[in-house]
Amino acid sequence: MATHGKPSDNDFDSDQFRELGYRTIDLIADYYEGIDDRSVYVQANPEDIVAAFDESLPEEGTDPELILDAVEEFVIPYATHNPSARYFGFVMGSGTPLAPLADAIAATVNMNTGGWHPAPSGTEIERRCTQWLAEAVGYPSDTGGLLTSGGTMANFTALLTAFRERTDFETTGPGLQETDRPRYTLYVADHEGHSSVVRVADMLNLGRNAVQRVPSHDDFTIDVAALEQMLDADQANGDEPFCVIGQAGSINVSAIDPLDALADVCAERDLWFHVDGACGAVGAMVPEFKSRYDGMERANSVTLDPHKWLFIPYECGAVLIRNQDLLAKAFAMDASYLRGSIGETPEEFDYYEFGPQMSRGFRALKLWMTLKHYGLEGYRALLRKSVDCAEHLDTLARNHDDFVTVQEPNLFIYSFRYVPGDLQAALADPPAVPLARVHQYLDELNQRIVDEVVQSGLAFLTTTSIHDRRTLRMSICSHRTTIEDIETVFDSLAETGARIDEEWREKASLPV
Repeated sequence: MATHGKPSDNDFDSDQFRELGYRTIDLIADYYEGIDDRSVYVQANPEDIVAAFDESLPEEGTDPELILDAVEEFVIPYATHNPSARYFGFVMGSGTPLAPLADAIAATVNMNTGGWHPAPSGTEIERRCTQWLAEAVGYPSDTGGLLTSGGTMANFTALLTAFRERTDFETTGPGLQETDRPRYTLYVADHEGHSSVVRVADMLNLGRNAVQRVPSHDDFTIDVAALEQMLDADQANGDEPFCVIGQAGSINVSAIDPLDALADVCAERDLWFHVDGACGAVGAMVPEFKSRYDGMERANSVTLDPHKWLFIPYECGAVLIRNQDLLAKAFAMDASYLRGSIGETPEEFDYYEFGPQMSRGFRALKLWMTLKHYGLEGYRALLRKSVDCAEHLDTLARNHDDFVTVQEPNLFIYSFRYVPGDLQAALADPPAVPLARVHQYLDELNQRIVDEVVQSGLAFLTTTSIHDRRTLRMSICSHRTTIEDIETVFDSLAETGARIDEEWREKASLPV
């Protein structure tokens, strides 16, 4: 029978805790209320930020009110404000309003969702969330899966499972220590394949060269015919292909590979078919986008990150595996101290048997609460809004004399270039100056435009490389972004580009 005593001397009494809690809630509410008025990127010198946190380890405890003072004085002002409607940098969730409350509750109960007994409700909420995610994107709802820290660990979970399921050698016990093995290979599009795939190959000790880059079409999607030729050549060379990865919303241009065709190739050759949908798979929730994802339901595994386009704050990645038993084959292990003396029932489910982590936080609560809050229709409206913003950005770029497009708008990530009109003509009809110099000038110009806009605090965006050319990239992944935000940032990019080009042109000695 439980007993109830006084709080530990190391805890706050209930009145003090409520007072601190009310102040914290006020801080969060004020933050959200004023987010549009904040500079997206920190307006301080890096050395000032370093100095603000340059302090010795405290010998004595600090009054919690003073700690919150420091949060308000240094932590919030010296943050990059990812929840801003004008944050267009990495693919990051903008933070749903229930999530901070969910994280506070999750930290309070502090369940370890590695096992069922330490986390009964936490385990069942995570199981329900993976089923809901599968159902939402049209994947079999009786799937296995789990939440992860992000896309890299989701891909790791899927690809280790693929490796142990589809290769001819036993690796669970001996690992890769035996010498009589072929080279294991996996395949992804050359331009838009995500860097996490290379990292995972490294983590699996397959070597980064195990990742075979397949040529892409002009729309950045994988060339299936070229893939089949590479598979034939590698098998003839004695290699052992085991996995093909399709992109469902790529990192630079939101490309979606021909997933049905890739599924056919994998089925014919008994290869694992993995869909990396960390950025864009949740677009399949929207009925009018669904046909773009045909074939994803046939994949052996799918990764998708709720902390991206479902707007959940960090950390919250996810992997779906068609056959839960294969996760157990890849990860299950036993230790007496994990079992204890509590009898198990068939309903109980230990996540440490199905993924790389044994200690796991209760990250599912914020996802569960937010899915219940918005529902499918609420989420569909927000996803459509992101796509509308990207399409509007494409229209602005196409209608402006000093921008060129590099892609058709797909989902919410959009890349384009600033190229002054006279230089566009010069590239079409090359001048006496070497084209390499013109391209170098444009690469430096596009980078400088982004640097100045970010440093101004108006918005946060990045550059990327599209066919080896420096390109502006905007990830419209905030549920707060409006058409007005897009127009404001686009106008700033255009004005900044014109000003810098005017300043630089004569110094660059370009005779155009």
